[in-house]
Amino acid sequence: MAEKAKTRKTAVVTGAGGFIGSHLVELLLEKGCKVRALVHYNALGSGGHLEEVLRIGRESGAEWFRSNRLEILPGDVQDQRCMRELVTGTDVVFHLAALIAIPYSYRAPQSYVNVNVMGMLNLLEACRMEKIPRLLHTSTSEALGTARYTPQDENHPLQAQSPYSATKIAADKLAESYHLSFDLPVVTVRPFNTYGPRQSARAVIPTILSQAISPDCPEIRLGSLDPMRDLTYVRDTARAFYMIAEAPLETVAGKLYHLGVGESVSIGDLARLALEVVGVEKPVKEEKKRIRPEKSEVRVLQSDNTLVKKEVGWEPAVTLREGLEKTAEWIRGHREYFLPGEYTV
Repeated sequence: MAEKAKTRKTAVVTGAGGFIGSHLVELLLEKGCKVRALVHYNALGSGGHLEEVLRIGRESGAEWFRSNRLEILPGDVQDQRCMRELVTGTDVVFHLAALIAIPYSYRAPQSYVNVNVMGMLNLLEACRMEKIPRLLHTSTSEALGTARYTPQDENHPLQAQSPYSATKIAADKLAESYHLSFDLPVVTVRPFNTYGPRQSARAVIPTILSQAISPDCPEIRLGSLDPMRDLTYVRDTARAFYMIAEAPLETVAGKLYHLGVGESVSIGDLARLALEVVGVEKPVKEEKKRIRPEKSEVRVLQSDNTLVKKEVGWEPAVTLREGLEKTAEWIRGHREYFLPGEYTV
C-alpha cells in the first residue's frame, strides 16, 4: 500500500495481538501503512504479540515506531459499537479475530458462536454502514474437513467436523451473503496450516519443537500421527494478505482464495523432520488425551493455490525446513511461553 499524495493508507487489523495478526501488523507497518490494531480487552492491559512487535520497533529505531503509526486499541468483536468506531475512516480491514483452538471448541461451543459468528456479523455490518472500501475475512482450511479430493481448490465441499469449523463456515457464508446482498467489497482468505514464530503451544509445530528442544522431555508426545497437513510459514501468509489487499478490487471482490504450499506431510513425518532440524533424537509417541474424536479428526488437508497464484501473483517462498529452523530459533529464545511436558488445549 504505497503512499499516494503523501497520504498513508490506514489499515484495521482485528486479532492483531495474535500469531498471524501480529506478523500482518508488522508487514503493514513496513509497507508504510498506519495501522489500527484491535486486541481483545483484558485486565492486564496486554497487547499480546504486539508487545514484541513494539519492542523490535523500539530497539531497531524503525521509522513506523518513531512516527507513531501503530495505534493499539483494546476492544471486542462481540460489541457492535466497538466495531463501528474501529472501522470508521479506514481504507482496508483485515479480520483475523477468532477463537481457534479446536479441542476447546468441544468444551465451549457457545463461545465460538459468540466470537466467530456474531463477531463476524458485527464487523460486516460496521463495514457496510461505514462504506469500507475493502474487507479481508480470514477463513480456515478446517472448514473443508477431510479432503474428498486433493489438492483442495476453492470449490471443495465444506464439512464441519468440529464446533470451531462450523462457526468458521458460518462466518464465511455471512461474508459471502454481505457481498451478494449488499455489494460489500469483501474477500475471503483461507489459509491452510500456518506456522512460525509467536505461535502458541496449542498448535502442532510449537508442540513438537518445544518438546524436542527441552532437555526435560525424553520423548515427543502428540495426538494422532497419521493426519496430513499443508504447512505455510507465517511471513508468507501475511504477504498473501497484503498482496490480496493491494490487488485490483474488480479482480478479488467476492472471491475466496486458498493459501497453502500445495504439498502435505503427515504429523509423524513432520515430527521426525523437526527432530532432524533441532539435531536431537527422541521417540515420537501418540498420547490418548491429545487425540481428537475419530469423526472430528480432519485426516488430509492439501491446498490448490492455483487461483491466488494466477490472479494475485502470490506463492510461498519459505521451505518447510527453513521455516522449522526459524521457528525453533524463536522458541529457544522464548522458552517462558512453553510448558513442553503439558498438553495445551
